[in-house]
Order: sequence, then C-alpha cells, then structure tokens
Amino acid sequence: MSAQRSFAGAFLLLLILAIAKPVSGQTYEGRELVKAQLIADTDAIVPGQPFTAGILLHMAPHWHTYWKFSGDAGLPTDIKWTLPQDWKAGEIQWPIPLRLMDPGDIETYGYENEVLLLQEITPPATLAGPSTKLSAEANWLVCERLCIPGDAKLEIELPVAGKNAPANEEIFSRYRRTLPQSWPGKDVAKASWTRSDSELQLAVESGALANSPVAEFFPLPDDKVVVGHPKTERGPAGKITFRIPIETQDPKLASLNGLVVFGPDATGPNRNAWSLDRNVVASATTSSTPSSPSTLFLNLLFGFIGGFILNLMPCVLPVISLKIFGFVQHAGQSRARILRSGLAFIAGIFAWFIGLALLLIALKSAGREITWAFQFTNPWFVFAMSAVVLVFALNLFGVYEISLPQSANRSVLGLTAGEGDAGSFFQGVFATVLATPCTAPFLGAALGFAFTQSGWTIFIMFVAIATGMSFPYLLLSAQPAWLRLLPKPGPWMERVKQLMGFFLLATLLFLLWVIGAERGVEGIIWTACLLLALSLACWMKGSFLTPTASPAGRLVVVVLMLVLVLGSGWYFGQKFAVTKLAPGGETPVAGDWQPFTPERLQSELAQGHNVFVDFTAAWCLTCKFNEATVLESAAVREAFQRRGIVKIKADWTNADPAITKMLKQFGRPGVPLYVLYPAGKSPIVFPELLTQSILLDKLETITTNVAAE
Repeated sequence: MSAQRSFAGAFLLLLILAIAKPVSGQTYEGRELVKAQLIADTDAIVPGQPFTAGILLHMAPHWHTYWKFSGDAGLPTDIKWTLPQDWKAGEIQWPIPLRLMDPGDIETYGYENEVLLLQEITPPATLAGPSTKLSAEANWLVCERLCIPGDAKLEIELPVAGKNAPANEEIFSRYRRTLPQSWPGKDVAKASWTRSDSELQLAVESGALANSPVAEFFPLPDDKVVVGHPKTERGPAGKITFRIPIETQDPKLASLNGLVVFGPDATGPNRNAWSLDRNVVASATTSSTPSSPSTLFLNLLFGFIGGFILNLMPCVLPVISLKIFGFVQHAGQSRARILRSGLAFIAGIFAWFIGLALLLIALKSAGREITWAFQFTNPWFVFAMSAVVLVFALNLFGVYEISLPQSANRSVLGLTAGEGDAGSFFQGVFATVLATPCTAPFLGAALGFAFTQSGWTIFIMFVAIATGMSFPYLLLSAQPAWLRLLPKPGPWMERVKQLMGFFLLATLLFLLWVIGAERGVEGIIWTACLLLALSLACWMKGSFLTPTASPAGRLVVVVLMLVLVLGSGWYFGQKFAVTKLAPGGETPVAGDWQPFTPERLQSELAQGHNVFVDFTAAWCLTCKFNEATVLESAAVREAFQRRGIVKIKADWTNADPAITKMLKQFGRPGVPLYVLYPAGKSPIVFPELLTQSILLDKLETITTNVAAE
C-alpha cells in the first residue's frame, strides 16, 4: 500500500511518554493546548423535549485533535456522559474534518483551532426539581510535533421549565452547517463501487463534484478493514473516481462507509460533504488489473535471479552443504544415478515452492494478507522446524539411520532414503524451507509485484524462483564431468558427514533464538524439552531397532518410541502454547536504536530529524549479517552519530501489522528493508545486501543534523 494506516493502538506508547493529569496536562511550554467547554443550544430543559449539547474544544495554533476515524495515527475524541436516570444521549455528530499530512507520509483526519462535537440529549417526560445538572467526561489526543493526551470533566446546569429559548445560536448554527449531509438522490449524484484486488474504486457522476476544485473521500472503515490513502482521479464528462487501497480478510468486501468532501478548497469553511452508506450505494463485482507482458517477463527474470542468489544466502548455506556432500558421494558413479539424484533434489525445491505458492493463493483468495517468509512469523512453525533440524543432525552424527522397508526400497527407490533419491528430495525441501526467511536481491521487487497480481501470476513467479534456485544443481547433474574436480569418495566422508551435523546444530541454535524472540525464555525451555525427548527416541531407534533384534523386542521399542514422541509432543506442545513474549510484547532493542512505532517515526520527521529505519526479524539471517558487518561497524556508527541520524529498528519477528503496512508501502514482501528519511526529502531505499560503501556514500549526501535534543 502507499502508506501506513490506522495505528491508533500504537499511540499507547506515546501516552506513556506524555502522562498527563486532567486538563493541567494540556499545558505545554507555558501554553494551554486545549480548552474544553460544555454548552447547550437551549436556556432551559423542557421535559420530554430533546435538545443539543456540545463539547467545544479550543486548540492552540498548529495543534489538532482527531475525527472519529483518525487515519494513520491518532485517537478520536471520546465523550462519556453522566446523566440522571431515564435520560438518553445520542451519537456524536462530527463536523467535516480536515485531511492533515505529516512528515513520513502520515495522513490523519482531524480538527484545528476549534471544533464543536454535538450530541442530542433527550430528557424523560417528567422531571423533578427546579434544575438538572448534566456531566460529561471528554478525552482527547492533541498533536503537533508530539502528542499529548488530555481530558476534562465538564458540567452544565440548566433550569427545568415549561418552555425554552435558543442559546448559543451562532456557534451551533455555524457547526450544524459543517455536518455531513445524507447522500443525495440519483438525479444529483450517481455512485458505484468496484474492487480490484486490494483496492476499492468509488465512481461518482455529479455536477456538484465536477464543478468543485477539490473533491476527496474520507473513509470510515470497520475495525477489521485497514485503508490506505485515497486518491482522486477526474475523468471525462465530470466523472470522478476515488481509489482507496485496502487490507482485509473479507474477500467479499466491495464498499466502505465514508464522506465525499468537496468545495472550493481543501480547508475552507465552505466545504460540503455527503455521507456515504455502503449499504445504499450499489457495488459491482471485483476485478483484477492485469500486468503488461513486458512487466511480467521482467519480474519473472528478477524472480529467477533472486532464486539463484538464494543459494548464496546465509540462511541456506548449512543445508546446501549437504547436497555438495551428496555430489562428492556420487562422484565416479553412473551418469544416470547422478542425474537422478540431482533431479530428486530439484524436485524437492519445486515441491516446496509450489506448495507455498498454492497456500499463498488460497490465503489471498480468502482475503488474508500474504507476505514472504510468513511461516517464520508463526512460532509453531519454528517449533516444528527445530525438531526436524535436530532429527536430521542426529542422523548425520550416526545416532540412527533413516531407512525404508526393503520392499519399498526395491519397488520405489532401490536405495536407502538417507542416501538415495528420497534423501535428495527431502534435502531439497529442507534447503528451501530454510531459504525462505531471506529476501535476496531482485527477489523482493519480484515478489512485491507478484503479490499484487492474480493467483496465476503468483504461481508462475514461484516457479521462476524455484527454477533459479535449482539451476546450479541441474548443471552439476547434467555435467557429471565437473564432479571430477571434487575429492574422491573415501573414509574421510564419514567425518565430513558428521561435520555437516554440527552445521545443522548451528541452525538449531538459530531457530531456538528465534523462538526466544517470539515466545521468550519459557518458549526456549519447552522446545528444548521436546528436543531432548526426540533425541532419546532417535537413540532408541539406532540402538535397538537393529536387524538382529527379535520381532517382539522391535515391537516394544516402536511402542515406547511412539509413546515418547507423541506424549512429549502433546505435553510440551501444551506448555509451549501458553508461553508469551516478555511483558510489553516487544522484542528488546539493543544499543542506541529506538523501537519502531508509526508515531515515533512521525514525531522524529516532524522535528526535522534525519531517520534511518532498519526493518528486520530475528529469523532473518541476511538481516543479522547486514547488522553485524555494516550497521554496527565503527565507521557506520560514527557516521550516524556525526550526522545526528535517529536510528529506528522495526522488528518484524512476530509479523507486526504496522510494519507489514510499511513494507508494502515500499513494495516489499518481507525483510530486510533499509530506508533513510533525509529531513524534508523523499525516502532513500537501500538494497537487501548492504555494504559499508553504499550506506556511507548515501549518508554523505544528507545535511548534518545534530539531534541530541
């Protein structure tokens, strides 16, 4: 999407930083930021006769409060009434808001200078006493370069009488004129909705809009719908189309509530607004915007190159070494066997990528958000992968052997699963699973393009990536003469096989670290308990399920192994399920980095600071490699400090939705992503594989800004 959206919950972080007492907390640098007042449009209460009350907020210059949909950030003003028994308060009537733009492409909706929030109050048919006291508590968030919460307890006492007269006529009349109107008839405005993948289009044909210099759409989405920044396109014959990016799990969503705002300018008092009810205006069927053949071919090429480079990513190197060992093992054997083993490995690569593509297509069809390496954001997947990696490592150490029944060997493989075609196939799957946390160069752009297209495009993109990753193994399999450059098989191979086991244990340590980031220390402990039980089961298989063991003995061992594996899986899985991340729900940020929130980024940019954002994840080895070799190097740290650059770390380990939206803003399906925001200029996006020279060269182009405030 084009920008971040709807991050009100994250504003709690700012509330902690700006703790405020009622009313007095709105004093900042000697100024009262918000002055609240409770007023009514009547001088007396007539029993049973409704009247209007309003909360009048006066904001200091350049400060603003928020509309009922605050946009990318902020919180709407909330009013809680304390009324006598049988009194009723209606919904807040919100005047037409302003569209407010902040640094970092943050778009919000709110009010500057002054706003009156109206509510209809209905007294009961009978009232006792000469007067009635009404009380309301208002809570708001007021922002400029920083945001400060405020609240006020307000009261008004009105006499009870048989008749009344208007009060505060001027201000109530002025704000009633700024309330949105109902949607007009078809003779005034014709509207229709269409949906194209992750975008809604509202087409309006109206002379009033066509003749207005400014026409905008202000969305009012449901809680489960995230909207982007609406854009206005003017077509022939006065037709106006509003394009609204959306994210939703509902594939049938085809329209939104909102306001169509129009007038001579974007901020003046003469603006009008029509309230759009999604149930009133017709919606058309969804559609997809196809890409041009040249664009598709270019991105498929990027996918192929990115898949090829995946073989060089640190995520996959421990498992790729297993296949290299396999080629050494097959050196000198028949060409047919070498080709068959290579094709089995390639089949494993394709099996994983095609399965992943079909899953993503199904999720997209169901309206779910899809991203690259989404499975690693699920702690259960990492939990299961830890078990798989350990089992493979124990096999390489010789604790047990993976084998199939002899009949299966003869009829299907003719070889043992650990060393034959089945072993090569699972090595291919295994290597690809561990490759998916990485976003190689070219791969991010290709996947970002594919995820916005149809399911068929996503499928062929994953086929292109699988082809790129498989290409070097196809060459080695088709040209066995190249294998002569490798050492000849011999006793040394058993030592190399055991060495590969240690590489897998290193991978296991990495996965346990990921679990720690996702589920804390407790998650690591219960995972380790399961791994211990699996290790015991593997030892039992290698020690007692031997060809010389009696059938009765083998049966007893198999039963004990099943009880151990299934029982420990169920018990420790239950324990793992209730683990949670450390208090606060955030992964700790080390050093002089600040944790990411949209509001923190907005605040830093509003203050004119240069900002560098590192989009990373605990399971992304490419991210960790870049951090260790570039971002935490002495030269880069000194350059950041000298130029007063604020460093923000956006940790996507647990698939933070706010960070997902930021990634989509830059057309990236996953991490790593590195963005430099020079003060007052467009963001600079860096490649997935960083070097010190690339980063330092860009840093030299920005203005030094001492940010030690």
